[in-house]
Amino acid sequence: MKLCVIIPLCALFTLTQQVPSQDKCVCDLTNSAKAFPYDKLSSVEDNASKCNSNITPKKTLELESLMLGLERRLPQLQEDVSVLEREDDGELYGVLSLLVIENELTEIKQLIDKLNMTSQRHQQLTTDTTEQLKELRDKMAELQEYDTMQVVKRQQANQRLKRDLDQCKNEHQPIPHPTQPPQGICPYGKFVNVTGPVVYTPGEYPGSYMYGAWGRDPKPAVGKENWYWLVMLTSSNVYSNYVRLYSSLSSLIVGVSVPGNVLIHSSNPTTNTIQGPNVVLYGDALYYNCYYKDIVCRFNLTTKTITTMQLPEGTRFNSKGNFCHLDECYPYTDLDLATDESGVWVIYTTTQDFGNLVLSKVEEGEQPTFNQTWHTSVYKQAVTNTFMACGVLYATRYISKEVEEIFYSFDTSTGVEKFNIGIFIKKMSPNIYSLNYSPVDQMLHAYCNSFMVSYKVLFE
Repeated sequence: MKLCVIIPLCALFTLTQQVPSQDKCVCDLTNSAKAFPYDKLSSVEDNASKCNSNITPKKTLELESLMLGLERRLPQLQEDVSVLEREDDGELYGVLSLLVIENELTEIKQLIDKLNMTSQRHQQLTTDTTEQLKELRDKMAELQEYDTMQVVKRQQANQRLKRDLDQCKNEHQPIPHPTQPPQGICPYGKFVNVTGPVVYTPGEYPGSYMYGAWGRDPKPAVGKENWYWLVMLTSSNVYSNYVRLYSSLSSLIVGVSVPGNVLIHSSNPTTNTIQGPNVVLYGDALYYNCYYKDIVCRFNLTTKTITTMQLPEGTRFNSKGNFCHLDECYPYTDLDLATDESGVWVIYTTTQDFGNLVLSKVEEGEQPTFNQTWHTSVYKQAVTNTFMACGVLYATRYISKEVEEIFYSFDTSTGVEKFNIGIFIKKMSPNIYSLNYSPVDQMLHAYCNSFMVSYKVLFE
């Protein structure tokens, strides 16, 4: 806050005219007011800036993420203990179950320790900030004494008046209804909004890997219902050769990977390893863009085997058909893999479609194939990300460093396109490098500048 001080000249100076002779006129000016303390105002501005940098939404979300992880971990422990009590045979089964529970208790203890440390830091930050705000308020009260024309006081009164007028005006206007996306064939109803973020965590490797993807398997293997997966581009921010697994959300948040890595190949990169950040896990198999090819690879996590699907001739690949916004393009995002209630989808573009988005459905089987293809009229390089929900393709675009907009939809059941969706996502980092919908819990999982972020999808 800056004070604009305007003081009439007559209040500042006493004017004395002396006429020693007819040829000369001499004026003595005497300042009758105190000089404005610009150094004190500068100090107030610096302290306010430091206060803003110390208190950020990220600090609050860090605590919320840890609380969410603990909230989801404790019922799982309770369930495992109940199973042990019911089925303990006093022999091998009991020993193995106790080892599982011991691992869960270790993870919970690590989570609680991290939560305690974070809470202590936040309490100290709250105490320090309260003292700083009190000092700032006192200093501003002192500075306001120099406002002899009461400029600041009148500005505050005008702001209050404007606020009251706006409130009165809004009370007499109908509330506009937000634009609704197409319904599609969805058991939950219409997709109406995205809230959150619910989870915001750097995981095991804070700041280490800028590009990647994470989420849940919509069709998990038995015993893996609560697992999460993570793929980080570990070579040149372009390639990877493994998927990392976590037994729960809390394990992912605190960075404890009990299952560990599942290796696709010992070399990175090489034939049929991962290229680009847009990957998904479905049916205990990882789907991704094969290294240096216009081909989709499916890596079976159980058998460690790879099957491939050739994309149509003319498909743009190897960073020639990326997601973009005005300032930059996201390298090696030619192919986007997505999951929803019905399975796996591939979003890409071809020379025949002049760079517009093309959508193909993957037909599962021993040798997966493309079942059906749809062609859209939205230009891929005007899009930053896509995802599927209930058979509807949604596309996002970059609005600012803080906001991403879901602006477009294509309903595969009707072929209807809409460009006016108008649902906004609050970002925690400037760029979202991968975005995928999880039908298991109706969450959007985003990977943003090495952070894992999730949002809740709301249906009407």
